[in-house]
Amino acid sequence: MRIIPQNTFDRDLTIYDLLKGINQKKLYASLKNMLGNTVRLLDSKDKVIFGEENAEPDSHKIMLAVQIEPIGYLEAENGQAAKHVAILLQLLLKSSERYHMASDLHLESVHADYEKLQKKHEDLLASEAKYKELADNLEQRVQQQVKTIDAAQRQLYQAEKFASVGQLAAGVAHEINNPIGFIRSNLGTAVDYVNVMDDFAKKLNNDVDSGELRTFWKENDIDFNLEDFSILLKESIDGADRVKKIVADLKDFSNVDGTEVAITDLNEVIRSVGNVASSQIAQTAELQLDLKDLPKTRCESGHLGQVFLNIIQNASQAIKHDHGKIKVTTAFIDDEISITISDNGCGMSAEQLDRIFDPFYTTQEVGSGTGLGLTVSMDIIKSHDGRIKVDSQKDNGTSFIITLPVKE
Repeated sequence: MRIIPQNTFDRDLTIYDLLKGINQKKLYASLKNMLGNTVRLLDSKDKVIFGEENAEPDSHKIMLAVQIEPIGYLEAENGQAAKHVAILLQLLLKSSERYHMASDLHLESVHADYEKLQKKHEDLLASEAKYKELADNLEQRVQQQVKTIDAAQRQLYQAEKFASVGQLAAGVAHEINNPIGFIRSNLGTAVDYVNVMDDFAKKLNNDVDSGELRTFWKENDIDFNLEDFSILLKESIDGADRVKKIVADLKDFSNVDGTEVAITDLNEVIRSVGNVASSQIAQTAELQLDLKDLPKTRCESGHLGQVFLNIIQNASQAIKHDHGKIKVTTAFIDDEISITISDNGCGMSAEQLDRIFDPFYTTQEVGSGTGLGLTVSMDIIKSHDGRIKVDSQKDNGTSFIITLPVKE
């Protein structure tokens, strides 16, 4: 089946698209600090995005354009200042446009690669059916064809990993873009504060009398500027720390610097996976971690992280209501490590339970997955001498119980 992504990287983006991921309350507050309380942001059809519903009589309307056509307008009484602020706002929207284009292009590429592999797999299955009709003396050719099919399946296993990486990349890019956005906004406000203080310093150097200095200080509300400047810096530091934490979690998940097999605390692997996956499941479910003390064990942490991510993603897709919960619980029972991942989603029938680990089988809509996530997960758990048990009832949620031996 041909898969067509919903979005394309070269689609026309509205101002609402470009403002996604940007804290509009802080953006509005920053604009008011720079342009006064009469500032308004409008879309291309003059609909108010934020600000007062009615324009002030002496307000100036500045066009905002990312490409050629206007996507919105900035309106304020101070026309000269509004022009400079509009330039900064257009740069922010342009950066957001590039992020959307890169994300959409990446998803298109992943879907295109999957479509090619799926077509190749269908062709190979058709070829296998043909060889089964041949006589026994063609056994050698049939065996060769089976080897070819195995190679194609290995390619599809790799495609499943690439699809997960693509989804993670989009989610992580979104998570990083949020703090970067308000850091950029804070820096713009900070520049304005520095300019005011620079003007004050020039007056001091010119031996202006104290009365004029006090007037300048009050008119420019420098007391507030100094207080807010400190807050802006703290918020920016917190945002930078947040980006650092996201990168660290992604690095832990991918096991970049570690050897393939190492002594690992699986609770740390689960925390890293939870942090990395949070942006993907935030719209459908709340992720809860109940992690008990576990002994460290020798394992391939990157592969086990892939297992936990696959099951959490499946749980998120199974939740069709507004109160989704996914809970990950760990325990050390009878000298074995137990990891339980439960959800309150739609559950599965007995027939579906019998097939969930079969290659290419999926309960999702056609085109929404490869049907290999749980197959790969089962193979990884078996390679660690572990077991997977699944409890599920239709409309009553699902629980995956993973049991692993401790290897010192």
